[in-house]
Amino acid sequence: MDDAILVQQPAPTPDELILLFHGVGAQPADLVPLGHALARHKPLACVVSVRSPEPSNLGRGWQWFSVVGVTEDNRPGRVAEAMPGFVEAVRHWQRESGVGASGTTLIGFSQGAIMALESTQHAGGLAGTVVSIAGRFAVPPRTAPVGTRIHLMHGDADGVMPLRLAREAADGLSRLQAEVTLDVFPGLGHGVDARVLAAIDQRLALPHN
Repeated sequence: MDDAILVQQPAPTPDELILLFHGVGAQPADLVPLGHALARHKPLACVVSVRSPEPSNLGRGWQWFSVVGVTEDNRPGRVAEAMPGFVEAVRHWQRESGVGASGTTLIGFSQGAIMALESTQHAGGLAGTVVSIAGRFAVPPRTAPVGTRIHLMHGDADGVMPLRLAREAADGLSRLQAEVTLDVFPGLGHGVDARVLAAIDQRLALPHN
């Protein structure tokens, strides 16, 4: 896709695909350091930082959907409208890399995490693993995604996406008997630190149940 950053492309053929999705008002370069850190532990992975399709209404960066005037009532509709483009971005890089859904990991931060999480409800079988950093579901999860494990990462000092949203997501997925974990980071706000990276590495090394 246009303006995505290919962080790592192993030759001749990657054995897994890691796609990074930034937050609203940000850009692919913001997640390149995370991509490089993951690539060091995943030398055979194709790692791509994907750009959202629309200029952000915040006056900088990019977005999957506008957050201007966003409410609990209208967020689900905005996410649903953006979802076909998100799904096509994932499938594009699966075609480019030759890696199927089971070998694909989606890692989203903030709005990117919302899209990645909601993709498990809108487009089953899109990825084997979803990592949400400082994210949430637009609405509570309705179904357990088959063949997809979900890892939630959240700071307990996040003033943008309160921790309760991640706890609600974890509880809802657990009730649906989905494969889910939740890692909470004391003192972390709306961001990523070395603890988050270590937790992602640990979670991605786990075998599927």
